[in-house]
Amino acid sequence: MAITERDSTEPDDGDGREPQAAAPTTAGTGTRPGPDADPAHEAPSGTDPERPPTEPGKQQTGPDAAAEDEDAPEDHERWRRFAAGATPAPAAAPPGRLRRAGRLAARAARSEWTLAALFSALLAVAMTWPLAKNLTTAIPHDLGDPLLQAYTLAWLGESLRGDPQGIWTTNSFWPNPDSFLFTDTLFGYAPAALLAVDGPSNLAVYNVLFIATFALAFLGGYALLRQLGARVAGSAVGAAAFAYAPWKLAHLGHLNVLSSGAIALSLAMLARGHGWSLRGGFRPERQRPGWILAGWLVALWQFSIGVALGLTFVYLMLAIAVVVGLTWLVKRPALTWRTVAADGAGGTVFSLGVLWIADRHASVAQAYPETVRSWDYVQFFSPSWQSFIIAPEESRLWGAAHEAARAELTWPPEQTLLVGFTVLALAVAGLIWSSWSRWQRAWIALGIAVFTALAMGPNFLDDGRWAWGLLYEYAPGFDAVRTTGRMVLYISLLLAVLAAGTLTRLADDADAVAHESRVDKRFEEKAPRRVHALLFAPLVFVLWEGLMVPELHAPDPAPLDVSSLDGPVMFLPSDGRDTRVQFWTVDGFPEMVNGSAAFTPAGTSELRDLSKSFPSEDAIAGLREAGVETVVVVPGWLPGSDWAGLDTEAEPFGVEVERTDDAIVYDLNP
Repeated sequence: MAITERDSTEPDDGDGREPQAAAPTTAGTGTRPGPDADPAHEAPSGTDPERPPTEPGKQQTGPDAAAEDEDAPEDHERWRRFAAGATPAPAAAPPGRLRRAGRLAARAARSEWTLAALFSALLAVAMTWPLAKNLTTAIPHDLGDPLLQAYTLAWLGESLRGDPQGIWTTNSFWPNPDSFLFTDTLFGYAPAALLAVDGPSNLAVYNVLFIATFALAFLGGYALLRQLGARVAGSAVGAAAFAYAPWKLAHLGHLNVLSSGAIALSLAMLARGHGWSLRGGFRPERQRPGWILAGWLVALWQFSIGVALGLTFVYLMLAIAVVVGLTWLVKRPALTWRTVAADGAGGTVFSLGVLWIADRHASVAQAYPETVRSWDYVQFFSPSWQSFIIAPEESRLWGAAHEAARAELTWPPEQTLLVGFTVLALAVAGLIWSSWSRWQRAWIALGIAVFTALAMGPNFLDDGRWAWGLLYEYAPGFDAVRTTGRMVLYISLLLAVLAAGTLTRLADDADAVAHESRVDKRFEEKAPRRVHALLFAPLVFVLWEGLMVPELHAPDPAPLDVSSLDGPVMFLPSDGRDTRVQFWTVDGFPEMVNGSAAFTPAGTSELRDLSKSFPSEDAIAGLREAGVETVVVVPGWLPGSDWAGLDTEAEPFGVEVERTDDAIVYDLNP
């Protein structure tokens, strides 16, 4: 990733160019400070250590400060010409509006963040290839949960276009209300969902969002690491380790779990808005209320995608708020009124949004006791100690090698939690040798230990009673969580921070050596670009570990015109293939008994059990009494299912039967 390196504690608002003046020197020694030095303490109060020093008696203030910083290389060249005795060139006329707009556009095009965003998008397309050339015809991983979430997007768009008030009760799981909340709603993707108007466009929207989740995860991780003070190479490697961790390959069918980039991005925005970084600490002059508001809104957007990741994220935000609040009470940092107002407004909007969505889910939990998971049920899906070094079968590099290890797991899709051996090695090195301070590394290590204990759930020490058990018993919402292993997301993020610290220390030391070997130390000298390019080498290994086995599947075409059916409809067999049926109903959304979600309501289970004897008189009478109008049997699905004994040749009395090559339609009330 060709981004000009900056030796700074955090990214600035400029175009990412290096300062041209000499680095600050340690008082009394005349030497350049080491990589562990805190730039905030090296610069005079109220100045920015990343900028070149101004002339004596002058202070960069106001809106012209950024322009002076931009022109610093030209000023430096003029001083060189003056020292050589050259005649100064006449001052150029002020640029016109078009020229100034062109300069701004050129500056934005070559800025670090434009390049980072472009690299993130191109990398995501490459890592998920060949999905990008099959957007309207195929779906990644399998025909289970991906079709369910594609259907969820289609229902979201259909409701917003036609009946927003009726969004909570979908056409699935008839006659149960609030069925939209039986699984993650993906509500944050509403603008994209509006474009899903039929099957092909629905697939295209899902696939674009699928690719975008990896791009946003990389960009969000990169932004967070840069804000914390990591150099470009360390940030890129850490972001890749977060976005393309091998454990995520087991969740290629879970768009809601892949959608984690806004977690890192919101934390980066909030840290930037408060003027805080790991290397620079709190810097009052860097407070930006706009970034604070943006951070809170992005955090709310993350929660609106779904509670699979949103639940733990909300509790994490609460914990961070408590820590920051206690720190403020002790140290009383100089916060501006705009910062306080931005936190108040943003925090209020975030809290109200979370409470509104949580209240909707709480009403579902009260109406459907099936949402509560028993302790033994959670334990079955929870990982073991070995899980953190076992890769899922979808891993192109490690999948086949770890096949024997996966065979010993009770539920491999949720228990293969390899974070990547490359990032593990860099993180271990970072515990010993890093640009972060010893105390910072200790706190990061403690965080990794806590999240490891939580991720193991009931399989941690003492059956997890003092870790996940506390959340399960006392924290609202955690008794409905099936998979504790998804807490590995935060382990990946913290390991990425440690890895970035290791590579940042290498970059700092390389620059320090280059500067000390310079005869004239008035101007800062950096290590050659080829040296910094070597620090990107781990990126290759991280991405190699994150390569997936490309599996694209074309959804089965509907066996009949679904929009012409009189609902409520029940498709048989009604089992795990209900996700395909839900995808078929994107054409018209007829009411139907079928449905697949995070849990199955008791009423739906009863109708399924009743239909296993169809077309017996009792089954027909029971379905009629429940209100079912039409039963559609797919003969090709019967073998091996619980409906394998269904008599497809029978002509039930009082029922109109229509047979086609791929389906049998029973009209129960002709």
